[in-house]
Amino acid sequence: MSILKIARMGHPVLRKVANRVENPNDPEIIRLIADMIETLKDAGGVGLAAPQVFQSLAVMIFFVPPSRTNDDDAQSEVPLTVLINPEIEPLEDDEKVGGWEGCLSIPGFQGYVPRWRKIRYRGIDENGDRVEKIASGFHARVVQHEYDHLIGVMYPERMEDMTLMGFTEELRRDPPDVSSDNTEADPQGSGDAQQEK
Repeated sequence: MSILKIARMGHPVLRKVANRVENPNDPEIIRLIADMIETLKDAGGVGLAAPQVFQSLAVMIFFVPPSRTNDDDAQSEVPLTVLINPEIEPLEDDEKVGGWEGCLSIPGFQGYVPRWRKIRYRGIDENGDRVEKIASGFHARVVQHEYDHLIGVMYPERMEDMTLMGFTEELRRDPPDVSSDNTEADPQGSGDAQQEK
């Protein structure tokens, strides 16, 4: 297993739609997943998509640590999950919620991003088994963030107010007022970056 270099915003691999994986049992895919897991652990994030490690393939990994769950979420901690060729669909079409996100490909920054509150996602895991789950709260946000990487979208493109993007340390020191009924979390960040180092 290897720790892989992470592509930064601006690299063309992050701007294109990833290719579907034809054979999830291919030894190269299994090796890629193992390397992505090591890379995610090293980076201290909560999610990573293959394009972020310069592989334009529809593979993503994520987890939800206990510190990122709350009483309002239907789900609690989510173990490390591998999704190959994922699909997502919103379950409450008009229900989006804003939240702070960071990204390993945009180190040191966070932005306030609207996301679907509740989604269903499907895919194939590392064993070739079908996965289908309903996610809400932070779990749904992380899945949507990583899925976006597979369709060539980065979180700033989802933002509605670019004044709500800044350096993580500045946002923590003097957080902008984003109070509303559709707000979740403080500037801890989600998406790839659990907390910036």
